[in-house]
Amino acid sequence: MGLDCRTEGKVNLPILAAADGFISKIHIDATGFGRTLYIDHPNGYTTVYAHLNDFFPELESYLEKEQYRLQKWNVDLFPKKNEIRVSQGQFIAYSGNTGGSQGPHLHFEIRDTKTEKVLNPLFFGFPIKDNIAPDIIRLAVYDKRYSTYEQSPKIITVKKTNGIYRPVSGLLKISTDKLSFAITAFDRYTGSTNQNGIFSAILSMDGKEISGFELDNIGYDETRNHNAHIDYKTRSGGGPWLQHLSPLPGFQNSIYKTARGTDGTIVLNDLEVHQIQIAVLDVQGNASKLEIEVQRSETLSPMRASLSGNLFEPGMVNIYEDDRIWIHMPEKVIYDSFHFKCIPAPNGSFIIQGNHIPAIDYFTILVKTDNLPLSDSGKLMMKMVHGSKERYRKAHYDQGWAKSSFRDLGTLSLIIDKEAPIVTPIFTVGQGKRLGFSVIDNTKEIESFNAFLDGKWILFTNDKGKNFYHTLRTNLAPGEHLLQLIVIDLSGNRTEKEYRFIK
Repeated sequence: MGLDCRTEGKVNLPILAAADGFISKIHIDATGFGRTLYIDHPNGYTTVYAHLNDFFPELESYLEKEQYRLQKWNVDLFPKKNEIRVSQGQFIAYSGNTGGSQGPHLHFEIRDTKTEKVLNPLFFGFPIKDNIAPDIIRLAVYDKRYSTYEQSPKIITVKKTNGIYRPVSGLLKISTDKLSFAITAFDRYTGSTNQNGIFSAILSMDGKEISGFELDNIGYDETRNHNAHIDYKTRSGGGPWLQHLSPLPGFQNSIYKTARGTDGTIVLNDLEVHQIQIAVLDVQGNASKLEIEVQRSETLSPMRASLSGNLFEPGMVNIYEDDRIWIHMPEKVIYDSFHFKCIPAPNGSFIIQGNHIPAIDYFTILVKTDNLPLSDSGKLMMKMVHGSKERYRKAHYDQGWAKSSFRDLGTLSLIIDKEAPIVTPIFTVGQGKRLGFSVIDNTKEIESFNAFLDGKWILFTNDKGKNFYHTLRTNLAPGEHLLQLIVIDLSGNRTEKEYRFIK
């Protein structure tokens, strides 16, 4: 979604405005982009600078004033047009490692201001030398008579000879009349070993383009579709990254373009040898080609028996219900068909289809609560374990059922959450100049953190992880002071702490 720019492995390097404009948005959060600035420019573009530390003094003062007015640290602020102007080359912030960053760097984007689509920044003439064509690592073949989620692709090793990639095995004999391909491919820049994403790929048969994709602009409302562009089942099972060259049937408004009247599937209506070509390109036009000869077998492999379970199909409302659990998926929730299974587990949880199928959007789940005391009805939470990830959602009680929504499939549990957050002081910060606290909750998230110094709300930052910090004012009066903390989790469990200290 942009360029990640190295900052020499450290923080607090100066970040400069790319062009004249005005601050249009300030985003502060503990996850994602962390501390982020958005600058609107007269030419219709917006530049984005993420994972920052402190902003320039005028803006830092504006931010803090608004945070105190709202009594909230994590905010989205939208200054008026031209209220806070900046000039090209002006210092706007220090680089950092805030939010979901895995190390010090600047994340930089260029967006279309009106649509908010992120534009490929390599279109804008950055002096990044690149005369290296993309690398094609492997080829995957799919039988399109079946769902992507109910098969394992045939992985083909490829080798580059005389500038052209080809399958090591030679002619591919195919036992289906409908197939599609995926590839593992990377782009590299001159002088760098980093493996970057490719820009585009085009699939052709006998000289006619069948399908392809181009990554020229993407909206953040589309990023979850990454799960349809890759072979999610293979990757979630520990396999390689494979990029589909044809769209999955439930992939709406996608990055793909297919030949008129087709869905991007290769159809073999005869026993002739057909020439398949896959062209992989970067923004500078450097191209690699993979050439494949395919031939359909005289006898197709027999269709396998239908799998058990309810058939869920993309573009359809899909429902599963029994006396213990009810699942409702609206039309635009899945990318490809699969036979849905929901298996009760001994500990009262449910295994909902496993971890190898992604959901596009949220879907509704209701679970029978079995004589839950009404006094506990407000403490209901649902937990979904999807691979190595745990998701928690507040559940609402309604006539013996707990209701919530997820956009993951996996192992579902119903929890009565009565555990209040654990608040622990951090005593080793800044020789008393900063107050620090660690906050941990059994459901991973908290609803609110509020602190009051001598009865007045004060700002604690939460730039990363579970720790909250406040820098004491130099004008704080000498003597004893009272600090009060109120921390509330998603179930309403509350922790209150009081600390007295002397300045």
